[in-house]
Amino acid sequence: MGAEGWTERVRALYEEAVFGGDDGALAAAGRELDAVEAGLALARGRIAHARFLRDGEEDPDELPLFLRARGLYRSLGDARGEAEAVFWLGTYHQVVRHDHDTALPLLERSYALADAAGDRLTASYAARHLGIAAHAAGRLDVARERLEESTRLRREAGFLPGVAANLVGLVHVAVDEGRLGDAGKLATEAAELAEASGAKAILRQVEEARARLAASS
Repeated sequence: MGAEGWTERVRALYEEAVFGGDDGALAAAGRELDAVEAGLALARGRIAHARFLRDGEEDPDELPLFLRARGLYRSLGDARGEAEAVFWLGTYHQVVRHDHDTALPLLERSYALADAAGDRLTASYAARHLGIAAHAAGRLDVARERLEESTRLRREAGFLPGVAANLVGLVHVAVDEGRLGDAGKLATEAAELAEASGAKAILRQVEEARARLAASS
């Protein structure tokens, strides 16, 4: 949705309130603007997180942006939007702060909200990060289950770069479980999907996983 769409709607609501005397138009305009602000805060937060992944430096605006998005989506009763905002809050605490005690309940809440709203993509992200947390804690069976669930959801959504990323994670789990043959097959599929979808960063991860597999053979 372009900026012109919502600005025109809000302008029309303003005129309905001021010239038409429709008090309900003011509430409608407020909801419209809250939805736009929530989406913008979430988008800005994601970009801040991408910069962190690139540079390794925390952006002080990242957490407030995700908190603002969550609050707005919750006030709007938008469970789908709230699920995504809560996911990013969990990811912030997991990836930026390494605070797993704070991250895990947020990721679990995001998964529950997304699943109830039928949002496969956000559910796949939450399941992936729950799998990552389980792997870090040495709970290999849970890590495999979560990553496989995320992979299934991503295949259903047609999110091939995300499937490739998950397969890399499953390679590492398979290596840790001693399933080296399975790890090799997973790495091959991950490389094929990453190549087909132009996911160069994932291709680098595949090569790192293959190097670990070779060292374990």
